[in-house]
Amino acid sequence: MASQARPSGDVYRRPPRVADTVADQLRERILATPDGTLLPKHDELLTEFNVSLPSVREALRILETEGLLTVVRGNTGGAVVRLPTAAKVAYTAALALQARDVQLNDIAGALQHLEPVCARLAAGRDDRETAVLPVLRARNAASRAALDDADTFVHTARQFHEDLVSVCGNETMILFIGALESLWSAHVDTLARDTAELGPFAELGVRKRSLDEHMKLVDAIEWGDGDRAEQLARAHFRQPDRHVFMASARTVQASLLRDQ
Repeated sequence: MASQARPSGDVYRRPPRVADTVADQLRERILATPDGTLLPKHDELLTEFNVSLPSVREALRILETEGLLTVVRGNTGGAVVRLPTAAKVAYTAALALQARDVQLNDIAGALQHLEPVCARLAAGRDDRETAVLPVLRARNAASRAALDDADTFVHTARQFHEDLVSVCGNETMILFIGALESLWSAHVDTLARDTAELGPFAELGVRKRSLDEHMKLVDAIEWGDGDRAEQLARAHFRQPDRHVFMASARTVQASLLRDQ
C-alpha cells in the first residue's frame, strides 16, 4: 500500500504554548504603553487571560528576558514596562559585535558612512529652525565653553554627533544609527576619557578645528543645504586626528553598555 503524502502547510505546526500566547498579547500592549507603566497584578492577569499562574509567570519571564519589562519582587512590586531604546539596541548590537571580535575602527567606519546621511536629512527638515538648530547650537555652545578642558570637550563634542542623529527626523535611523552612536560614545568615555587617552584632542588647536567643523555643519543645516551638510560631515570624519586615540586593535566591549 502506497504511503500517504505528508500534508503541507501548517498541519504539523506545534500549537503555541499558553505562556507564549499571553506574552504575545502583553507584548503588543507594552509597545503601546508609556515607559515606566505598571502592568496589572498577577490576579488581574489570571482573570483577564483565564490561564494558570505558572503560565502568567512564564509569560512575564519571556518579556523580562526580552527587556520589555522589569519584574519588581514583593507585595508592593509588579511588572514595570521598559520600552526599547537606542541604548538597549546598542547593548544587543555590542554583544553580537563582540562575539564576532569586531574592532572599534569598524564602528567608526560605519558611522563615517551613515552619520552624513543624517546631516542631509536634518538639513532637509522644514521645521529645522525649531527642531534641529536649537539642539545643535546649544551643544556647540557647550563645546565652546569647554575648549580649555580637553576631557569635557571630548565628551561634549561626542554628544554633538548623537544629537545630529537624534534630530534627523527619520525614526528608523534615529534608533539604529543612534544605537551605533551610543556604542561609540560608551567606548570613548571609558577607553579614552577615563584613561586620559585623548590623543590629538589634548591639543587646543585640534579641539578648535573640531568645533569649527561642527559649527560650519550647523550653518549648512540652517541654510537647508543637504549636499553641503553631508559633504562637511564626511570630511569631518575623514580627518586623521578624529579617531586616532581609538586604536584599531581594540575590540567592542559590550559590558561598557550594560547599565545604560
